[in-house]
Amino acid sequence: MPAEPGRENEDFAAAAAGAAVLLDGAGVAGAETGCTHGIAWFSSTLGGLLLSTITAQPARPLADCLADSIRVVRSLHEDSCDLTYRASPTSTVVAVRVGAGALEYVVLGDSTLLLADEDGKTTAITDQRLDEVGKRLRGPVDELLTGSPEHAAALARYRDALTGLRNRSGGFWIAGPDAQAAEHALTGVVPLENLASVTLLSDGATRLVDSFDIATWEGTLSVLSSAGPGELIRRVREAETGDPDGRRWPSGKAQDDATVLHWVLSE
Repeated sequence: MPAEPGRENEDFAAAAAGAAVLLDGAGVAGAETGCTHGIAWFSSTLGGLLLSTITAQPARPLADCLADSIRVVRSLHEDSCDLTYRASPTSTVVAVRVGAGALEYVVLGDSTLLLADEDGKTTAITDQRLDEVGKRLRGPVDELLTGSPEHAAALARYRDALTGLRNRSGGFWIAGPDAQAAEHALTGVVPLENLASVTLLSDGATRLVDSFDIATWEGTLSVLSSAGPGELIRRVREAETGDPDGRRWPSGKAQDDATVLHWVLSE
């Protein structure tokens, strides 16, 4: 769901038999990207290619499939776009694939993979490097009211500094023009036995837990199981609307694109 009605959604999510992907596109707000296609094009094109690749090549590791897909997307627009530009479009990536009695996953950037077992125990897998870098830089932003001119100026400086640490040692890694980022993704394999559900969430959908601290992963799973993704996003929007200027929860943006794929493996 886009952050605001009528605004382009820069998240992308899709599923196929035994596989799913979720991407959260990003740029530098208000800045030129150097790309004539835009952030939503980047995330949807990369996401579609990645889903196609991981289903067509079931034996190829997911990180390798991600690197292949990044290279293909680069080839699609490197002749028309400036991919050396610091604000060139990027995207988080969460992808899962079932095979041989196990779930394989790859996570890059601050979107989340939420795994739940038959007993309701949850495990959240998130790439924390972006948040860790951000915490070192965003102090001046959080001291100001969201939406104020001063906040906008501080946010621009913060995002510019953050972009300078993108896909660098000591910084953070995210899908962009360089396929090398896939080598730094979090990867793993989880036995399907006792695994009840798999959920992919963009950071706009996890705000109740990791930004607002008013819900738990178990509570999130309960909402998804009883009422579905739409209700979870409704609750996020309700919280965001109740704090539009970031007095309670300092934030770079009052609302964010929010996307959830909830995959129930057993009934």
